[in-house]
Amino acid sequence: QVQLVESGGGLVQAGGSLRLSCAASGSTLRLNAMGWYRQAPGKQRELVAITDDRRSTAYADSVQGRFTISRDYAKNTVYLQMNSLKPEDTAVYYCNALNVVGGSVRSHWGQGTQVTVSS
Repeated sequence: QVQLVESGGGLVQAGGSLRLSCAASGSTLRLNAMGWYRQAPGKQRELVAITDDRRSTAYADSVQGRFTISRDYAKNTVYLQMNSLKPEDTAVYYCNALNVVGGSVRSHWGQGTQVTVSS
């Protein structure tokens, strides 16, 4: 079992920055990918950024060039540096981790952290 704990959310003015962290514990021997999703009120959860164990990264078009995902393998932690924040970035941000167990892909979620961007 994998446990994910997010931190770093909060209230920030438009144009500001925040850094989210997600620490993984438990069966973290092989986490094939880690990423961030977000869900705004009344909207579906959407992928924000993801990084895999080949250190490849991918971003949603809406955050490309403003957000950066990184992973510290020694600390089993993934980060999301968010710059030039916009009010439309307001959402609950969830950390996600994927691993393969017995040939099946398992998805693990954190509890979420609120990010609010004021105009």
